[in-house]
Amino acid sequence: MAAVAGATRRRDGNVTQERMLEEAMAMIAEEGLTSLTMSALAERLGTSGGHILYYFGSKDLLLLAALRWSEAALTGERAALLARRIPAERKLDLFLRLYLPRGPRDPRWTLWIELWARTPGNTALREAQDALDQGWQEDLESLLTAGVARRRFAPLDATARASELLALLDGLSTRVVLGQESGRDARPALEAARSAARLLIAPYAPDTPRTEET
Repeated sequence: MAAVAGATRRRDGNVTQERMLEEAMAMIAEEGLTSLTMSALAERLGTSGGHILYYFGSKDLLLLAALRWSEAALTGERAALLARRIPAERKLDLFLRLYLPRGPRDPRWTLWIELWARTPGNTALREAQDALDQGWQEDLESLLTAGVARRRFAPLDATARASELLALLDGLSTRVVLGQESGRDARPALEAARSAARLLIAPYAPDTPRTEET
């Protein structure tokens, strides 16, 4: 850790904005959200709390920036997934895995839950979260629409089905992060998500020819 911290420092004790977000996410994963204070993050990075405040202004804005930074990486992963030449059923399964938390200490989902609690009365924060949610919604709709077109899924309302499945995934993810799943393990949530997906998204009728993936 000393070597990493040393690498983040500059001659004047400043660190890059991206490095602040990396370390904020690492602190959440290692110690939980309560450990993340401006002073603790500054000490970890070898800089001042004022330098961090210069970039983010408040803890709420730091948390939102960290969530956006984390989600940006997943946006790229979703694009790569949608571009893969694999059956739509397999894409959907990989989408579920990508959406769900990896375990109770998943920092991205810890941030989502914390910021959800802060949105009442905070229009800017709610709008920012809505924009992040919309990316998942649009990509899942695209996946389902392509699956129908290739006769992997039965005809469906892609917008409605995507909204329903994402709402269910949010609930499952919250249970994982709060440690309510069996054994504090993400695997039961994944199995539940798969079962729900099978109920919401029917396969194409077996007596109708399917087109090959292109």
